[in-house]
Amino acid sequence: MSQTSLKQKKKNETGSRYSKDSLEAEKRRDSEKSGVRLSTQMRRAVNPNHSLRCCAMRCHPSCRHCLSAAEGTVLLGPCRTIRIYIHMCLLWEQGRQITMIRLPNSSATSGTSSTSLSQQELPQQLMAQPSPPTPPTPPKPPNPSPATPPEIQPKTGARRTSKMYENPEAWAHGIVRDIRDSRDTPQSREYPRTPPTEWKSYAQRRALYSSQLDHDCVTDLPRRREEEEDEDEAYWASVRTLYEKTASCSRPKPPKPKHAITIAVSSRALFNMVDDRKIYEEEGLEKYMEYQLTNENVILTPGPAFRFVKALQHVNTRLRELYPDEQDLFDIVLMTNNHAQVGVRLINSVNHYGLLIDRFCLTGGKSPIGYLKAYLTNLYLSADSEKVQEAIQEGIASATMFDGAKDIAYCDTQLRVAFDGDAVLFSDESEHIAKEHGLDKFFQHETLFENKPLAQGPLKGFLEDLGRLQKKFYAKDERLLCPIRTYLVTARSAASSGARVLKTLRRWGLEIDEALFLAGAPKGPILVKIRPHIFFDDQMFHIQGAQKFGTITAHVPYGINQKMNN
Repeated sequence: MSQTSLKQKKKNETGSRYSKDSLEAEKRRDSEKSGVRLSTQMRRAVNPNHSLRCCAMRCHPSCRHCLSAAEGTVLLGPCRTIRIYIHMCLLWEQGRQITMIRLPNSSATSGTSSTSLSQQELPQQLMAQPSPPTPPTPPKPPNPSPATPPEIQPKTGARRTSKMYENPEAWAHGIVRDIRDSRDTPQSREYPRTPPTEWKSYAQRRALYSSQLDHDCVTDLPRRREEEEDEDEAYWASVRTLYEKTASCSRPKPPKPKHAITIAVSSRALFNMVDDRKIYEEEGLEKYMEYQLTNENVILTPGPAFRFVKALQHVNTRLRELYPDEQDLFDIVLMTNNHAQVGVRLINSVNHYGLLIDRFCLTGGKSPIGYLKAYLTNLYLSADSEKVQEAIQEGIASATMFDGAKDIAYCDTQLRVAFDGDAVLFSDESEHIAKEHGLDKFFQHETLFENKPLAQGPLKGFLEDLGRLQKKFYAKDERLLCPIRTYLVTARSAASSGARVLKTLRRWGLEIDEALFLAGAPKGPILVKIRPHIFFDDQMFHIQGAQKFGTITAHVPYGINQKMNN
């Protein structure tokens, strides 16, 4: 062989050696670049907030095919297995349907080896997971001879010690498994619980904290309490304002008992319970109770004291208009010996008529007289004469109520109360003289003791209460429009015995609006003109005479006339 041919052969060997080295270096650089891109894409893939459309990875720039993860479709191009597998795992985790389309190999990828992922190359764990039903896949393009990627052996001394480069599929599968475990496994913390036997007192627990912390808490406590009190006060003020503005909730508060004028009324005096009484007397208590429970929603009709109670409420209304904070008012108490089960029907009837009665006393068959003083009663009205007699003996002003025989109209804007004189407002000393010594001796006695005030009777205190309320209206220049008017209707003669009566009232400091001296004439016709809500008298003769004309009367069992009748 000539020297020229030897030189040419040597030159060709050098060139081939140079080209092979260049090719290996280029492949190594491409491999390193793909590793960098793979790590960047892996960081995108493991980010759950990153959309799949943004995670579509591309192959080597020299490759014309790409891997698309959009809409759950995986295109198997000449890419590395690790890229396809990561996206398939992420699509599987999100429940997406996976469709694999194998693209044909391209001749333009001479710089890099093309690859197609076969089913045998997928990890066994991915194949073991159940897949949701997938739509029919389009036919695969013909690929009679898929290329297999050649194994590129890195040079000795290259930096390939990372797990990603040693086993990329296992490394990617581990990342996906960690993501799945972090999503499925709830992060719950268990706190230790102290058994009751180890509970500590406040002093023991306080010792565990610093004194400065306690000091800060203590200094803030008064301020917090003041803020809470201010909030509560503002809240209740708003509720009170709303309550007062609501028409259905404008029920005034009852006065305090120590300042009020307490009027105790029995159920038979307030309502008409004549038929109920007959059932009790004829059939017994059990039938009476059964009857009341059966008819507890049946409203009772008004009784003899009903109009009197309504008139008292009107006086309270006028007083509250002039004195909003007034406590010197009438307070009605329903006092009865009925059983508590009967109270439902009484409450329904009271609410039906709009009566402002808040205090009830249901004694269940026992006499309610023992509760009168406890309720600070000023006047007790009942339909039972025996109980009224017991109250009189206890020193409490009392009277037995009788309804009028006729229905007459009564004034709704003015309380009218008529009193007899002797044994009602005054004592019965003059009655003793008249009964024992006759009328002539009685006239002489009254003239002789004209300037001596009479002793007080059982209803004197109630007249004082009415007079005290009248003066409150007089102070507001309401004398002509005063809702209270009092009458003295007596059988005395004005000429012979009337002066002592008027002087006694003057000495007591009481004013009577009208004084009617009848000199023994019947009181019924006069009372019809007055139409009082209640007329107090000690003699049944006058009670029955007024009752015939329709006047509501109240018998006061006091004095010598009661002893003579007994």
